Amino acid sequence: MAIRKVLVVDDSPTDLANIENIVNEAGCVVVSATNGREAVEKAKIEKPDLIFMDIIMPDMDGYAACRLLSNEKETKDIPVVFVTSKNQKADRLWAQMQGGKAFVTKPYTADAIIDQLKAIL
Repeated sequence: MAIRKVLVVDDSPTDLANIENIVNEAGCVVVSATNGREAVEKAKIEKPDLIFMDIIMPDMDGYAACRLLSNEKETKDIPVVFVTSKNQKADRLWAQMQGGKAFVTKPYTADAIIDQLKAIL
């Protein structure tokens, strides 16, 4: 199954716009959110094929949002790729324990984002 719709979640307007542009140029439809709570709501409505999600965000962080998505019947099969400045081994392990499928560290490259799109195909 080709990835057609991607949800991008980040509270930084710059990172949000950058990832949106990368994903859009890769030929995907982009939906965006600025915190974990909004991400969960949009994932249920939009049914994206993949989610790129920051971890540190207001209202609900990426870990909590991923945990909720992983436990909901309608969203549990949507892969979540964390895109974050957190780069410790414990962060990666915790992300995986919350249901994250992959981890991209900021500052990221367009190739790192595209590689995740390809890997999830």
